[in-house]
Amino acid sequence: QVQLVESGGGLVQPGGSLRLSCTASGFTLGYYAIGWFRQAPGKEREGVSCISRNSASTYYADSVKGRFTISRDNAKNTMYLTMNNLKPEDTDVYYCATLVGPCPGDEYDFWGQGTQVTVSS
Repeated sequence: QVQLVESGGGLVQPGGSLRLSCTASGFTLGYYAIGWFRQAPGKEREGVSCISRNSASTYYADSVKGRFTISRDNAKNTMYLTMNNLKPEDTDVYYCATLVGPCPGDEYDFWGQGTQVTVSS
């Protein structure tokens, strides 16, 4: 079965940290650039970050630059998003997805089901 599964979300206080994981099964994640996206209910999806197949390049949205770090371990078929200094506006469902081409990009192949991140006191 071809799928991506996100994990690591939860409730955290402002200024706290979380690490999200995205694990692929049924295909080789190393063949794809892969990105993180977030979407609150009723809101538009926002691209957060993406990373090239070999980790040579990364992209970050201005809203998370300097706070979030994307990484991947192709041997484990897994990609990560380390989120530091979290803010209430970071509250969203976070999704991972493979890109058709290099990142940043607008075309995607596979999506995960999402993991909830809530930043609140």
